[in-house]
Amino acid sequence: MANPDPIVEGASFRDPSGFVFRREGLIYRQVNQSYQDHYDRLIESGLYARLVQEGLLIPHQEAGVEPADPVRAYKVLQPDQVPFISYPYEWCFSQLKDAALATLAVQKMALEAGMWLKDASAYNVQFYRGRPVLIDTLSFEIYPEGQPWVAYRQFCQHFLAPLALISYRDVRLSQLMRVYIDGLPLDLASGLLPARTRLNFGLATHLHLHASAQRRYSDQAGKTPPITGTMGKTAVLGLIDSLEGTVRSLKWKPAGTEWGAYYSDTNYTPTAFEHKHRIVQDFLSKAQPQTVWDLGANTGLFSRLASEMGGLTLAFDIDPAAVELNYRECRKKEETHLLPLWIDLTNPSPALGWANQERRGLLERGPVDLVMALALVHHLAISNNVPLDRLAGFFSGLSRWLVIEFIPKSDSQVRRLLASRQDIFPEYHAEGFERAFKRSFTIHACIRIPESERTLYLMESHLSAHA
Repeated sequence: MANPDPIVEGASFRDPSGFVFRREGLIYRQVNQSYQDHYDRLIESGLYARLVQEGLLIPHQEAGVEPADPVRAYKVLQPDQVPFISYPYEWCFSQLKDAALATLAVQKMALEAGMWLKDASAYNVQFYRGRPVLIDTLSFEIYPEGQPWVAYRQFCQHFLAPLALISYRDVRLSQLMRVYIDGLPLDLASGLLPARTRLNFGLATHLHLHASAQRRYSDQAGKTPPITGTMGKTAVLGLIDSLEGTVRSLKWKPAGTEWGAYYSDTNYTPTAFEHKHRIVQDFLSKAQPQTVWDLGANTGLFSRLASEMGGLTLAFDIDPAAVELNYRECRKKEETHLLPLWIDLTNPSPALGWANQERRGLLERGPVDLVMALALVHHLAISNNVPLDRLAGFFSGLSRWLVIEFIPKSDSQVRRLLASRQDIFPEYHAEGFERAFKRSFTIHACIRIPESERTLYLMESHLSAHA
C-alpha cells in the first residue's frame, strides 16, 4: 500500500535546509542534501546528544519513511511530537523570557561544539513537558570563524524588544508580535521605550544603538545593515553573555489587573468552593480526557485537576497577570502537563503569515477531548453580548465533552456586570441556558453547588466528529 501524500506545514518553506511535513497525523522533518555537512556535524560533535540531555532541543529519530521531496532529501527525522503549538504572542512575560534564555543557552553550547544558531526566531521554541525547547533541528550551522552572529538582529527583535517593552512600558505591548510576526522593528521598540533605558548599557547597546544602525543603513540602501566585519569566537561569546545579562535583568510584576487575585476575591463560601472542586473532579473522572482546554482558567486551580490526571491541559486566560502567576507556579512545581497561555476568547489568535498559513488560528489547533468553562459564560454572554445559542455552537465545535458553570443574574458577580449597563438579556436564566445548550449537547449531569446559586453541568457534544 502506497504512503499517503505528505502535507507540508504552512510555516515551513523559508529554509532551504529542509522542511516539516505531516503524514498520517505524524510530524516529520526532511533534511535536504544541502544541509548534510551541518547535520552530520551536529550529530558527530555530540552537540545534539548534549542539548537533548539538557532538555534544550527536541529529541528525534532518523525515520525510514519516504521523504516528501526525494530528489533533495538527505534524511527524514521523526521528532518527539509536540502536542500543542503555541506562539510568542500567547505567552506571558516569563515564558518569553525563559524562551529567550533557552535560545542563548543553546547558542553558547553550539559555539563550544564549533557550531552556532543561524537563526533565533521565537517560533523555533515550544513549551514541551513544561520547558522551553528548541524544535528546529536545522537551525544549527558550522561556525564560520571570524563572523558576527548572523541571528543577532532576529534575537533582539523576537525576544529583547518585546521583553523590554513589557518591563518598562506595558504588558499589552507584547501583542505587537501578532502584527510583526517576523519580530518587532527595533526602531519602533526604541521609540516606545522611556528615555531612561538609554542609560541601561544592555538596552542602549542591543536596542537603541542597534536601531540607529538599522536606520542609517536603511536610509542609505533601503534595507537593514549587512553582516560585515570580523568577530572572533570570544567576542561572539561576550555578545551572548551581554544579551543574557540584559534579558535576566528585565522584570515584570503581575499586578494591577482585574482578575489576577480572583480566587482571593470570590463570593464562594469555603464549603461551596470545596463542593465545586469535588464536582469538577468527578466530571473529569467520568469523561477521562487526554486533552483539555480550560477557558478562563485564571491561575489554573481547576486546570490542575485535569493536568494531574495525566492529560495535557491548556489553561487559557485573558488576564496576563493570571497567566504569569499560573506559569510561575508551573515552573516552581516542575509541572509537565499544564501550559498556561494568554488568550482572549472573544478575539482568539487568528491564522497569520504568508497565505494565512504560517501561524495557525487557535480553533485550528483543536478540537480536544474536553473543554472547561467555569465562571465564564456570564462574561461572554453579558459583558460581550454573545447569545447563549452561539456559545453552545462554539463550544460544541471545540470538544466532545464540556464542563460548564452557569451563574444566574442573582449572583453578585453577575450583578456587578449589570450594574453599569442595561439588562438586555431576557434569555439569560437557567431555563434559557439549558434550552440553548440542548440544541448542541446532551446534558449528562446538572448539579447545583451547595451554598451557592451556581450550577455545574457535564455535557457531550452532538457532533459526530467528536464521537
